[in-house]
Amino acid sequence: MRVFTFLCSLLLASLGSAADNQPNVVVLLADDLGWKDLRCYGGPVKTPTLDRLAGSGVRFTDFYSGAAVCSASRATLLTGRHHVRMGIYSWISDNDQDVHLLNSEVTLAEILKEEGYETAHIGKWHIGAPFRGREKPWIDEHGFDYWFATDLNAAPSHRNPTNFWRNRERVGELEGYACQLVVDDAIRWLDEERDSKKPFFLNVWFHEPHAPIAAPDEIVADYGDTSDPAAIYSGTIDNTDRAIERLLEKLKAMGIEKDTLVIYSSDNGSYRRDRVGELRGAKGSNFEGGIRVPGIFSWPGKIPERQVVNYPAGQIDILPTVCGLLEIDPPEEVHLDGADLSPILLGKSEAIERDQPLAWILPLSGPSLALREGDWSLTGYRKAEFPRDREAMADLRNQMVTVLRKNGIADPEAEVKSNLHEGFDIPEAERLRGAYIRLNQFQESWIPAIKAMTYESFELYDLSKDVAQKHNLASKYPKVFERLKNQLIEITSDVMNERPDWSDHRE
Repeated sequence: MRVFTFLCSLLLASLGSAADNQPNVVVLLADDLGWKDLRCYGGPVKTPTLDRLAGSGVRFTDFYSGAAVCSASRATLLTGRHHVRMGIYSWISDNDQDVHLLNSEVTLAEILKEEGYETAHIGKWHIGAPFRGREKPWIDEHGFDYWFATDLNAAPSHRNPTNFWRNRERVGELEGYACQLVVDDAIRWLDEERDSKKPFFLNVWFHEPHAPIAAPDEIVADYGDTSDPAAIYSGTIDNTDRAIERLLEKLKAMGIEKDTLVIYSSDNGSYRRDRVGELRGAKGSNFEGGIRVPGIFSWPGKIPERQVVNYPAGQIDILPTVCGLLEIDPPEEVHLDGADLSPILLGKSEAIERDQPLAWILPLSGPSLALREGDWSLTGYRKAEFPRDREAMADLRNQMVTVLRKNGIADPEAEVKSNLHEGFDIPEAERLRGAYIRLNQFQESWIPAIKAMTYESFELYDLSKDVAQKHNLASKYPKVFERLKNQLIEITSDVMNERPDWSDHRE
């Protein structure tokens, strides 16, 4: 009996040590941060922490979000699947939409939890939750043991947010800036909540630099006048870099820096066109400016440092890549649209074989479709338009102009154009902006039109020579054009055939 007990204890010890040898996984996600914001990407913001993180591993030059808007992108990151397969067509409004990440989808958190990981989500969520009364899954139903989150953006701004929840309970007003509060909670979770005997998955999704923006004046002043939206925008990124520094220093102090895989990216391109560099388009567009984002992978001692990789990759690859790096199986009987990048990250290959090219399907966007294969970029436009109330939208814009003019704004038309994404300090203008956005957002009643949508006006670009996508080469390279167009149509059809029908769900 003693021999049997001894052998059992050895077996349990060996199983425990195997779990201990699994690396921790940390995913850091910015919100609306552009391809040319960070210093290591040639941007204007001081980001020494993220620059060092990029130098400690791999920095992708051609890295892509899961979509050009946040909810769709976040769903893709967590599942490795096109968001339309899940019935997520755009960003989600929990006030008036049933759309959410279905429980049937397999998330990275669920995969890692099955492997013995402790899991936590901290920060913005925005993939559907019952915060606003509709029947939707809670965040813990997607594989997270612990969560501290907002359903949407930090409100009323990044400063002193009032809309955080923790494990199904409202927290109330907090004092400080969202990025620092998020890291405070992550550090507290590491110290007090997690099971120290298990590896952990820490999913940290920041709110910055999404509007409405706010940052400490002493940081903003480094970039211009403290009332200048561009300076405040930069200040939010700088402040987030400082918050990330505290989190990485905590990992180092815990002695687990070399046992932790850290991934950093942004959910989509910036809404500021001056922060996407020479790229065409911005947030919401399937041109490069809307979908190309930073992509950094660091695992000291495992991923070789100081690698700059030009191979096109994206957030759709994160789930299969984490599985590849950890040498665990991806979910069975689930179609993954992403690919395992681990051979590239480990320095074993400069490229990988994909089952299908990177592709983007955002029905409301212009262009609605995009594909990336090698240096080629293909875009496509929908044939029909959605039934937006454009007369009412135009009236709301005119009302915003009138309100701004009455409040002393010198050029109210320009102010409306530039601040439709960032918001207004004047309450009445902000109320009108909210009404405008609601008319412009995805409506579940449009699903039959999306299902029946056809596409035309495809354009072909060579990004190695034309990263700004100015020169359509479809007529010059007809064989390439036809091949990629057929691939994109085929992928779109396959994705659309799998998506759930929320109109049936609502009924």
